[in-house]
Amino acid sequence: MAMRRAPPLLFPAAAKHTATVIFVHGLGDTGYGWASAVENWRRRQRLDEVKFILPHAPRIPVTAAEGMLMPGWYDIFALSGKTDDLRKDQDERGILLSRDYFNGLIQSEIDSGIPANRIVLGGFSQGGAISLFTGLTSKYKLAGIVALSSYLLLDGKFSDFVKENDNNHKTPILMCHGDEDQVVPTNFGKVSYELLKTRGFDVTMKIYPGMAHSACVEELDEVEAFLGAHLPAEGDKKSEL
Repeated sequence: MAMRRAPPLLFPAAAKHTATVIFVHGLGDTGYGWASAVENWRRRQRLDEVKFILPHAPRIPVTAAEGMLMPGWYDIFALSGKTDDLRKDQDERGILLSRDYFNGLIQSEIDSGIPANRIVLGGFSQGGAISLFTGLTSKYKLAGIVALSSYLLLDGKFSDFVKENDNNHKTPILMCHGDEDQVVPTNFGKVSYELLKTRGFDVTMKIYPGMAHSACVEELDEVEAFLGAHLPAEGDKKSEL
């Protein structure tokens, strides 16, 4: 049975389109939940050449919510706030289906003329987790990966997945987490960061004091700076010649 998916919310580039950011929402949300963040990132006109794609997750039964249908990229079996519960049972089939979907979005951008090294994949919570997993196991060499308040999926099998496609070992990764996160434990984010760092990935982690499972202005500014650094305007380069 084919999964029903709504078309993503799109923010076209304000100038000539030379780069794309795919930003993925968390469990129970939609792409609209991050529309104001996109507007925030573009407010200083440093990302005018960037098109933003905000996908909407399909509605799926979520075990942690007693089977209730809600937007999700994969099933979550427990929302206890405990690392072991998040790691213990993971919806590998759902994760791989979503990975295929995001790789398809990347391919569509490539087909439209945007090279993979001008594409950043990122997200929040469940969206950050699937972005991190998809990006690090993708056949495409990306410009960057952003994971906010999230963690590394299928970490016990991660080495096997990376062996299939290890194209993003040197791709810059930005991980951000609040130190009072009771949904995705801060420690799980740190463990994921340390695992990637130990294996030689180019990962940076920022911890925000007092922040729960949410975002803050300082974090959004950090993401904007990351996007600007790794998706510099091509128009600026030409004007310097």
